[in-house]
Amino acid sequence: ASRDAIAGILDDRLKIRIAAPPEAGRANTSICRLLAKVLGVKASQIEIDGGHASAHKTLRIRNFTAAAFRDKLQSTIE
Repeated sequence: ASRDAIAGILDDRLKIRIAAPPEAGRANTSICRLLAKVLGVKASQIEIDGGHASAHKTLRIRNFTAAAFRDKLQSTIE
């Protein structure tokens, strides 16, 4: 991708486009930073819980509810 962006929902998963290459964890770091910006939380609150080397990742966001996540994303994607 030419820039980091949330592309929408695909098969019940959030689709994110990242410009950084998947080398030395750069893409994973970019994902956390992008979501932190969109959600209004610190990047340190977001961690990749599974799929570090995969295109399909599981994230954990500390001190953030699932309802708040859906609300923030819905306003971003629309």
